[in-house]
Amino acid sequence: MAERILIVDDERNMRELVRLYLKNEGYRLDEANSGLEAIEMIKNQSYETIILDIMLPDADGWEVCKYVRSIQADTSILMLTAKTDVEDRVKGLNIGADDYLVKPFAPEELVARVKALLRRKSYFSNDNQHVVMIEELRINRDLHEVKVAGKTIELTSKEFNILYLMANRTERIYTRENIIDQVWSMNERQDPRTIDTHIKNIRTKLNGAGLSFNPIKTVWGVGYKFNSTKEL
Repeated sequence: MAERILIVDDERNMRELVRLYLKNEGYRLDEANSGLEAIEMIKNQSYETIILDIMLPDADGWEVCKYVRSIQADTSILMLTAKTDVEDRVKGLNIGADDYLVKPFAPEELVARVKALLRRKSYFSNDNQHVVMIEELRINRDLHEVKVAGKTIELTSKEFNILYLMANRTERIYTRENIIDQVWSMNERQDPRTIDTHIKNIRTKLNGAGLSFNPIKTVWGVGYKFNSTKEL
């Protein structure tokens, strides 16, 4: 079944423009012209992706984003903004947006970003395990929680997503570029060597908590894979 997408913008012309860009991709498209209308629709319908303008009447995009994150942790959110201020973009990402796009934008870029969000989401979809248990390590996707022998370990959002991505597909080797594509948004392009720092932090935190094995193995010249010989 085609993915369902909600377009939220108080400008009718913008909603129609976004619909025009996406309709040929086969998505099921709904529209809301205010923040409160969007919230009411989200209460009654799950969406794979929400395209969300920041400047809305009655409840702005920030409020809608926070509400979505409180009830639908796995919904992708692409925020639209007429502002180029870095602080606004950082704020959106910090409260739960997955990506942002500055108006005016090219139709090809909007479609590419939506496809990228849906592709990333597929790695964390219901086809994957909600809870991964490997030896004394327990990773709960829905609770965004990692435990070692019952002790909760504090990971950053990026560290958690890297760990879950790899633990859920223990047979796969990931290049640094693979990890960036699945964990970072298009606007958060990273130096591939940044991945090394995140991997180091994950190892340090988990081993420091008493994990009995090195959770991530370096595959020299290629990238990384989860270091597992037994799944419970």
